[in-house]
Amino acid sequence: MNDRLANEKISSLLLSLAIPSILAQLATLIYNMVDRIYIGRLPQGSLSIAGIGLCTSIITIIMAFTNLFGRGGAPLASIRLGEDNKKQAEKILGNCFFLLLLSSLIIMIILNFFGSEILILFGASQNTLPYAMDYLRIYSLGTIFVQLSVGLNYFINTQGYTKYGMMTLLIGGVLNIILDPIFIFVLDMKVAGAALATVISQFVSCFWVLKFLFGKKTIIKIRKENLKLDFQIVKRVFVLGFSPFFMTSTEGILQMSFNRQLLFFGGDLAVSSMTILLSLSQMLSLPMEGIAQGAQPITSFNFGAKNYQRVKDTIHLAIKVSLTFSVIAVTIMELFPGVFVRLFATDPQLIEMTNWMLRIYVFGFIIMGANSTFQQSYTSLGFGTRSFIFAFYRKIILLIPLIYILPLFIENGVFAVILAEPVSDILTTLTNAIFFRKFMKEKLPSIS
Repeated sequence: MNDRLANEKISSLLLSLAIPSILAQLATLIYNMVDRIYIGRLPQGSLSIAGIGLCTSIITIIMAFTNLFGRGGAPLASIRLGEDNKKQAEKILGNCFFLLLLSSLIIMIILNFFGSEILILFGASQNTLPYAMDYLRIYSLGTIFVQLSVGLNYFINTQGYTKYGMMTLLIGGVLNIILDPIFIFVLDMKVAGAALATVISQFVSCFWVLKFLFGKKTIIKIRKENLKLDFQIVKRVFVLGFSPFFMTSTEGILQMSFNRQLLFFGGDLAVSSMTILLSLSQMLSLPMEGIAQGAQPITSFNFGAKNYQRVKDTIHLAIKVSLTFSVIAVTIMELFPGVFVRLFATDPQLIEMTNWMLRIYVFGFIIMGANSTFQQSYTSLGFGTRSFIFAFYRKIILLIPLIYILPLFIENGVFAVILAEPVSDILTTLTNAIFFRKFMKEKLPSIS
């Protein structure tokens, strides 16, 4: 695999690595969507969807810790492999494995003791809280499986085994699709059944990942002697992983801000619409991330090997592919919003409200394909701080304040809240494009 990363034609190599990554992201998308599709067909579907949407905000923050240790450690391990330092790469893997275990235990305890209080803080009403608690009680017990399967899967992908990494998510996604209707409808467990199906599916995915990383096929293995934390490694993982951690954790805070404002201006129906919008926005963002992640092993390895021209060519190709996807996908969603909304809703009022909200919400995604590659490239090359700066700029400087400021100047409060998304997306991408060009010239002078 190392020879492929160093010498194979970039277009074919990116295709072979990106397609499994994209399929893996699509599996994640299906994994996240299938619960809401089934739940939307229950008698109290609108309230149930809102309840799951509130849990999604919390789950997003849980995933932030997965990204902190997974996306923070995997590029470091890949760079060490590019430097032909397998021993250090394995030590990074072992430290991240231990950190994922520890964070899972802490999160599970917090959710079990303070779940209802957290949900109310995140925008649950008296109508939606029972549905949200039914889901969260069971999901919290499976936190360790989620953390390990997703977090360690980055270490499989970064070695170039993206097909195996794709199977991690496909196995869980397909199993979730099978189990959901059984638990939700046949066993009449409703929202709790969706949570149980997710936990079981993640357990199987976790077993698949651990079997690989303890097995013979992997280049780097989880070894007992590497579980003892090394301060220098932990520090480097935190520095590099902080940007994806921040991006994901603030996504949860962002969803909380949307939910609380929409509950105030539009009630539970608007919160239900927001849950659908988040699901549909993942249809746009996750494939973009898949393209960027497909490029990550190539850029990280060749940066470590000081093959800078190959780094440049890979990044440029990833930007073109990702941007092409975002333009085409957003255009289709703008033209036919009802086709996508009806996947989740049967309530005519919910469909009508979500249709017009969707067209506004996703408009800025039309150029976000480029931004996704910018962000991943910073991290892949070991400059996670750059990625953090733009994540901070988009969410903390622009988006979250606009959610609260725009309703002060626009009469339709729901419209004003949703408008904050495209405004911040467009401004962030344009600004990042200017600085990324400068970054390439500064850090890779021989290829600019």
